[in-house]
Amino acid sequence: MTDVRIETYGCSMNKADSEAMMGLLEQAGFSFGDSGILVINTCTVKTPTERKILRRLKELRGKKVVVSGCLPAATPSVVGEFPEFSFLGLNVEDVVEAVKAVERGERFVRINTGECRLRLPKKRQNPVVEIIPVAQGCVGDCSYCITRLARGCLISYPPELIAANMKKALSENVKEVWLTAQDTGAYGLDIGESLPSLLKSVSAIEGVFRVRVGMMNPAHVLGFLDELVDAYDNEKIYKFLHLPLQSGDDRVLSDMNRNYSVRDFKEIVSRFREGFPELTLSTDVILGFPSEGEEAFKNTVKVIEEVKPEVLNISRFWVRPGTKAEEMKQLPGRITKMRSRIVNEAFKRIGLEKNRGWVGWEGKVLVSEKTSNGFCARNSSYKPIILQSGEDLLGRFVDVRITEATYYDLRGEIV
Repeated sequence: MTDVRIETYGCSMNKADSEAMMGLLEQAGFSFGDSGILVINTCTVKTPTERKILRRLKELRGKKVVVSGCLPAATPSVVGEFPEFSFLGLNVEDVVEAVKAVERGERFVRINTGECRLRLPKKRQNPVVEIIPVAQGCVGDCSYCITRLARGCLISYPPELIAANMKKALSENVKEVWLTAQDTGAYGLDIGESLPSLLKSVSAIEGVFRVRVGMMNPAHVLGFLDELVDAYDNEKIYKFLHLPLQSGDDRVLSDMNRNYSVRDFKEIVSRFREGFPELTLSTDVILGFPSEGEEAFKNTVKVIEEVKPEVLNISRFWVRPGTKAEEMKQLPGRITKMRSRIVNEAFKRIGLEKNRGWVGWEGKVLVSEKTSNGFCARNSSYKPIILQSGEDLLGRFVDVRITEATYYDLRGEIV
């Protein structure tokens, strides 16, 4: 059979989809290499990412290619732009049929939302990290987001199926589990379940492992804040909170259709920091949204300076086709670029200040990743700690001392 290679762009949901496609292809007898058919698993959340993917597809003209993921799902017109390629949407279960068609010299086009990933085989890319999608789609209607057009309405997966996947992964020596979704905070709204109850059930599973909880919209967290803080109070749950701010200005948040206020966001952060002083807060901001005036921008900077996040994902606003924000008057690119630079510099200062507070810390960490210069381990707060060792530490819990800090990671030594 022809070799297959998968190139993945985007979030942890996309990584999980690629692992499912690799599992299906392996089950069908395909091997993996660079000489045969290429599957490009795409992302469409940001314009720069989409442009990068489109450039890549143009480079691949004349080769055997299957394009999958959010780009064809959200923008089906791409099928006509590349008539020589085959296309899937989020229906990863059809990848074997698509690859076999390409192998025969035929074109395959089938774009839909697909079935539950947890019922599909998978080929794990990191042997000690299991990515478990807990839901597909979302209940939001953010005015700038195109991903909802690709992944559709919320479909939460049964908690017993999630638990079964976790138990299987743990039996295969997995040590870290990522619970992921387009919005983990919305988990269960369609099936009478909730994120806190899910976290309590997975924490009760036997074994020594850690769980990273994915991004959650503050609007949903408000409905179960006490229960969520209580669910986090377990050593198996990383004290890592991914809570997007997006804007520090209430009027802009309203225009974004985010359904929470700056005060709501700060209340959630305050409750988590009160319960877990060593919490790692990861947040996101979009700079240059059409209605973001100078005062609104200053409000965003003010909130960042106030809450001092340990991780900050900065996005310049880009118009996405088919969104409500596309109809608004856009700000000049130079303004969004300048604002991005200002916030980035502020965060470098904040990040370095926060990380220097960890120097001298000693404790147990899980080594969860091999890097180009050693290993990356995580402590209970999910702080990335770079370690050097001649031994293979992957998947081991080791005791370390933090010796250095940058604004984005820590450096340590084994003690």
